[in-house]
Amino acid sequence: MKIRTHVYYSGQVQGVGFRYTVARLARGQAVTGFVRNLRDGRVELVVEGEQADVGQILDGVDRIMAGYIHNRLVEAEQPTGEFSGFEVAFGAI
Repeated sequence: MKIRTHVYYSGQVQGVGFRYTVARLARGQAVTGFVRNLRDGRVELVVEGEQADVGQILDGVDRIMAGYIHNRLVEAEQPTGEFSGFEVAFGAI
């Protein structure tokens, strides 16, 4: 069953390779979506895929980046199928 998870990470999550860590984790899974920096210092992650694949990415982020994450806001959403792959978005919004 496909799911969509939308996560906002806060802490020292910019300038520490956070987005590239997420992208590396996503390359190993059949997922789509994006990760990007936000102007307020947070990182936004939207990921769609099978529950196990999404879970592995989120678990990997939590494990690898634990020292940088102070808080996370996780929202379950309905998958839309709008993405064709997974990408690192550039330029903070």
